[in-house]
Amino acid sequence: MNTLPPILIIGIGNPSRGDDALGPMLIERLEALQIPDVELLTDFQLQVEFVLDLQGRQQVIFIDASLNAAPPFEFTPVAAEEDSSYTSHALSPGAVLHAYQQLYGPPPPAYVLAIRGTAFELGEGLSEVATANLDAALGWLCKKLMVTAAD
Repeated sequence: MNTLPPILIIGIGNPSRGDDALGPMLIERLEALQIPDVELLTDFQLQVEFVLDLQGRQQVIFIDASLNAAPPFEFTPVAAEEDSSYTSHALSPGAVLHAYQQLYGPPPPAYVLAIRGTAFELGEGLSEVATANLDAALGWLCKKLMVTAAD
């Protein structure tokens, strides 16, 4: 029987839009570390299909760039919520959890790791501020995952 890793981390963002690449870039760095018991996914935006990926998980972390997060990052719980993104092509983490809840019952505990970005222009690279915030988020998340994976 093939069991899924208990932790799912989804990096959201567009690598071609400056600091919007923070989610996918953090996933790349985590992939290089080969942390056990963690599955890593990335996409430009959340879609309803991610509901299937949540099945059988003990914890889900959504990673995204944010203009509003306190620097360097914020880590907050997210609840299932039918919001205005529910009818769009891109869903919020809460809407993904709401869809899961409608199909399967209570979703796994979920969190958003919002990394502060400042520049989201098409064709730009990661800003210096975002790079520093990415480094801080990576260090913090690695410590959290090591504790969580050992529990």
